[in-house]
Order: sequence, then C-alpha cells, then structure tokens
Amino acid sequence: MAADADVLRQVPLFGELTERQLKRLAAKFTSKTYPAGAPVVRQDNMSGVGFFVVAAGEASVTVDGREVARLGAGDHFGELALIAERERTATVTAESELQCLEIAVWDFRELVQSDGEIAWKLLQSVVHTLLDEGAPS
Repeated sequence: MAADADVLRQVPLFGELTERQLKRLAAKFTSKTYPAGAPVVRQDNMSGVGFFVVAAGEASVTVDGREVARLGAGDHFGELALIAERERTATVTAESELQCLEIAVWDFRELVQSDGEIAWKLLQSVVHTLLDEGAPS
C-alpha cells in the first residue's frame, strides 16, 4: 500500500512539494504493522528502512533507555537517517499495534537524484528547519 499524498503533505520536510511531486513520493512508501512491544528502530544502530510516518497506533521514543517522547497518528521520525544514512539517535518502540508508512533510503535517494526540483525543495526545507531551531546562518 502506498502512502496518501495528503498524509505526506503534513510532514514539514515535504511541505513545499507540489501535488505531482507528493504523489511520486507517496508511491515509494509502503505500509507495515508492528505488534505492541516491537522495536521499529534501535538507537546506535542502522536499523529501519529510512523514514516513517505513523498512520495509526502509539509509539515511545527513548534515548539511552529514558523516554523522551510519544508518537501517534501523523507523527514522523527518521529524517536524519533518511538523508545522512547514519546510526539512529533514538529507539522507537510500538506501545500498541503500530501502523507505519515507510520509505527506504535507496527509494528516497533514487527519487531525489532523478528530480532536481524535488532535491532543491527538500534542501530548502532542511535549511529552514535548521534556522528555525536557532542554528547560526
């Protein structure tokens, strides 16, 4: 099952993409369900396919074993791993049955490398996020 473009439009990283671009991106996503208690990604590991959008259910986010956040429908995680292909900075565990929309790093890279306009918009989004978080410009 591919993601719905309307769901992806709510993700800040994808907020500037056109409808056509969102539909191309949505076609690359798949759906996966995790049972309660299952880890989706693990801290300090290259686990997980890339980027995740929570479609239904609840998950906990822990860093060094301490809970730092809860995620529910519409929340997302994995932007750093998606772009930087680095180890996970947190563990995400399904607290209830969790349905996620997922895109693999290699599928995301293929789309971005094939469309310079998408790449530019994503780069702008990342810069805006950094500036909003107080990074020096």
